[in-house]
Amino acid sequence: MSALTWTGLLAIRLRTARGAALALGTLVLVTAFLAAAFPRGVDAYETRGVRHALGAAPPEQRTVEISVARGDVTAADPAAAYRAAELGRQDRAIRRQFEEPLRVSGDQSLYGVRTTKALNARDSWLPRPEGPDPAMSLYAVADLARHATLTRGRLPRGAASGARTVEAVVTVSTARTLGLRVGSQLHLPGLTVRICGLLTPHDPDGPYWAVDPLMAAARQDVSAGTPPQKYWRAGLLLSPQDGPALTATEGEPEKFWRYPVDASALTAQEAPRLRDRLVSLEHGAALAKVRGVAGGGALADSAVDGLLDGFARMRAAVAPVIAVAAFGIGTVAGIVLLMTGALAAARRGPELALLRARGASLAGLTGQLAAEAGAVALPAAAAGGGLALLVVPGERVLPSLLAAAGTGLLGTLALPLRAAAAHRRPRTAARADLATARPSRRRTVAELTVLVLAAGAVVALRRRSTAAGGGVDALVSAAPVLIGVIAALVLLRLYPLPLRLASRPAARTSGLTGFLALARAGRAPATAGLPLLALLVALTTASFGGSVLAGIATARDRAALTAVGAEARVFADEPLPAALQRAVAAVPGVDDAVPVRLSVQAADDGGPPLYLVIADPPAYSRLARATGLGAFSAAQLADPGGDRPLPAIVSPRVLARFGRAPMALQPEFGQLVIRPTAVRTDTPAQPGGDFVLLNARSVARLHPDTYADPANGPTLLLLSGHSLDAGALRAAVRAHTPAAGPPLRLALRSAERAALADSPLQQGAERLYTAAVVAGAGFALLALLLSLLQTAPQRTQLLARLRTMGLPPAQGRRLMVLEALPQALLAAAGGALVGAAAIRLLSAGMDLAPLALPGASGGGALGAVRLRTDAASLLLPSAGVVVLALVVALAQAWLSERRRESAELRMGERP
Repeated sequence: MSALTWTGLLAIRLRTARGAALALGTLVLVTAFLAAAFPRGVDAYETRGVRHALGAAPPEQRTVEISVARGDVTAADPAAAYRAAELGRQDRAIRRQFEEPLRVSGDQSLYGVRTTKALNARDSWLPRPEGPDPAMSLYAVADLARHATLTRGRLPRGAASGARTVEAVVTVSTARTLGLRVGSQLHLPGLTVRICGLLTPHDPDGPYWAVDPLMAAARQDVSAGTPPQKYWRAGLLLSPQDGPALTATEGEPEKFWRYPVDASALTAQEAPRLRDRLVSLEHGAALAKVRGVAGGGALADSAVDGLLDGFARMRAAVAPVIAVAAFGIGTVAGIVLLMTGALAAARRGPELALLRARGASLAGLTGQLAAEAGAVALPAAAAGGGLALLVVPGERVLPSLLAAAGTGLLGTLALPLRAAAAHRRPRTAARADLATARPSRRRTVAELTVLVLAAGAVVALRRRSTAAGGGVDALVSAAPVLIGVIAALVLLRLYPLPLRLASRPAARTSGLTGFLALARAGRAPATAGLPLLALLVALTTASFGGSVLAGIATARDRAALTAVGAEARVFADEPLPAALQRAVAAVPGVDDAVPVRLSVQAADDGGPPLYLVIADPPAYSRLARATGLGAFSAAQLADPGGDRPLPAIVSPRVLARFGRAPMALQPEFGQLVIRPTAVRTDTPAQPGGDFVLLNARSVARLHPDTYADPANGPTLLLLSGHSLDAGALRAAVRAHTPAAGPPLRLALRSAERAALADSPLQQGAERLYTAAVVAGAGFALLALLLSLLQTAPQRTQLLARLRTMGLPPAQGRRLMVLEALPQALLAAAGGALVGAAAIRLLSAGMDLAPLALPGASGGGALGAVRLRTDAASLLLPSAGVVVLALVVALAQAWLSERRRESAELRMGERP
């Protein structure tokens, strides 16, 4: 054929099959969008994660500091090395040594000279909490005027060379603490400092001030002697010109340059290179270059590389779990695309067989089909990939382009390759019924190969676990998919058996509908098994993803409950106000407010301390049942009366340490003799601790005076309920906080739960998994819809023929439903069962702690976080498959009833 002929045939084909071309283009566009969006989505949440890891760290942990000690200055004129001009020149030279992606925040950088040894101020008027003199640190730093507002006096001026008196400013906070004012003089060893001004920092929490807190505010320290004594420490801010003056003091001055790392433009792909730059700056070639500028003894230090190491560990722990979702949704999408090509090849089978019989070459036929599919699939894939690049933020472009190109290539080749396999040589038309088809040897070998791979993947996942590290293992990540594929292959082999068994008794019945529906289902082409394969893999992926999300939610709920012990927890270092319980009990959503006396008792065995929990048994037992933390019966703590030991509920560790023999405790009320009568792992007042739970009424009977003393009142209030009004609860706590004394603290389970999902890396990974679950369910429904629409014309014509023979409309609808139900029910039941089996098989190897709990690599105190069977993700997609099958069947029967039989029967004659 000429090129013009091929072009003409292609144009004719696309014009006459607009619906099929539009459906293929839409499927490829959506699939290409998802494929291209996935790597960009991963890049986006990983980038947010690394920026959060650095941005949320304290200022001192996200800076690079270079210092040169006094003994390492080897210049001929040591004082000249401390002059402001020389330090500024070195600062500019050091900045030029920093290479991408090491970016520093110039406006928060700091350099100058500081004393590393505190100098005691001997002035008698300074405050001395317990006797020792206040200790002063001196800072001759640049850019004070840019980072602070002068409230009194003026900025310090540089002293003359050799002068023993210098000027300094202090912050208003430091001045208030030490009683300093403009004109105050501090006499330090070898130097007198006169306060010439007071200033207020612009950003006290910024790196300029917060890295060395003494610059911004005085603080109380404790001396190392015996006994330890409290004393004040403070920072005095000198002129940058006074750096040389510090060399004459006993403060062991050093030059320093401090550069906050700017992570606002850092990407996850740059994180490993940034770490390499920092390691080189601390120990490698970059440090040698810095020493050439700052001096031979220069040292560089930074905690940023440790933050990047923590991010890398979290990223490596999350990646295998995300890879499971990627393999699952990718496989489902690929199967649906292949199924689309196979269904198109089956629909056009007579046409292709005729072309082969009339002399069309296999290569020419394959090329024509590839041109037809490529004319639709390739532009659709390009559009989907381009849309993903525009809509989804991300850094890397190549992986998205490759994913979109692979989708377009698969959409292009699915039809021609299937047609080439089916029409390798011209053959007479032969019906390949699903109920009578016999698998070939090649298919048997392929199925056994997949079975071996699936078994190996399951064993590897259970042995290694996703938290074992070592990167993403493709075989391990594909384990859920392989389980779904194996189940689909088994069901495909077993599916004809119940059809043959059911068709025999149906043939002997007088009704037409059941026999005809089973006969039609059994005579479906062998390619009808492809939708079942797609459905089972998609349903398995959706249910497995749902179990991942359910496991994450359960772990976070449990961690939040363990941290708080109830829905809310109000506590203080001293007894709570008596009116607080009534106030919080009136807050909307609060069902019960249980006061608890919680005290810490030293253990006689020298082990960890014991937490003595004293509460009213009925109220506390209701709370324990409501929270699920160590539920017990109030009768277990019934007061025995007399001098008999009090019954106690203890933790397993307390029982292991002290046994069940009576033991004496000495709380603030007086001596208590207790005997362990029950063991519980947790209790709301002290989840997971070494606790001893006692009846408050028993303690009050034994020590009525001390127990009733307000100084020994409850220090803890535990609240149970549903949908607590957090704002009203906070207001009630603030209203009852005493003006003097320790503040009341409030912990909310909901707030703890929200904090556990605060990491962008975890949030992004969780959203990606949710999207994979939704996409898997969508592809499952799409696979069923495509299979039903494939056979819709034959069913319509069958209904028309039967109506000409007198079939009532109700029986026609029943026939459509019964014909569609076998495969839908098989897929739905098989999907739910296989999903549940995959969860049971793979749960031991899936540790979700990195996704569920911030900073956890193995669940921490809660242990490994495992999959949790989620009924909704198991049953809803399966139910959706059955409902969609029924809706399509009923809709087709309804539409067929409204058409004339002559029009339906002549549809096949239309060109």
